[in-house]
Amino acid sequence: MAQSLNFVRCNIKYLKAMKNVLKIFGILCLSIFVFTACSDDDDPANNDFFIGRYNGNVSYVNSDETKSNDNGNVQVVKVGDKYNFLFSDGIPDITGVEIEKNENTAVMIGSTETHYIRINASNLTILYLKDGATWTADADR
Repeated sequence: MAQSLNFVRCNIKYLKAMKNVLKIFGILCLSIFVFTACSDDDDPANNDFFIGRYNGNVSYVNSDETKSNDNGNVQVVKVGDKYNFLFSDGIPDITGVEIEKNENTAVMIGSTETHYIRINASNLTILYLKDGATWTADADR
């Protein structure tokens, strides 16, 4: 009888030890999952966090017309590797723009005094001159 009781005690100790090992293993697996999901590779600059609608001052001027609205908007859309800027109020769109991402900001590749587009999570700034026309935007989310 004493041997049988001793055997039961050993099995209970073994089961408790295994339970603790399984807890530690589970915590380890969860920790690996969390660290993998939150890695530095998921920097917002690598995401298209700036795609969406920006509201604010938009304008367009060419030799034939002038369009302006303090309460206009620009919709930023990604098509393949390039971006389109879809203006409200009948303003022609700017399409096929290549963007370079730096930290949490995106800037048009080849930005100059006449071609400048800058986007971050909350602001969009455009000054774009092409074929005698000028587009501007100063908009926020």
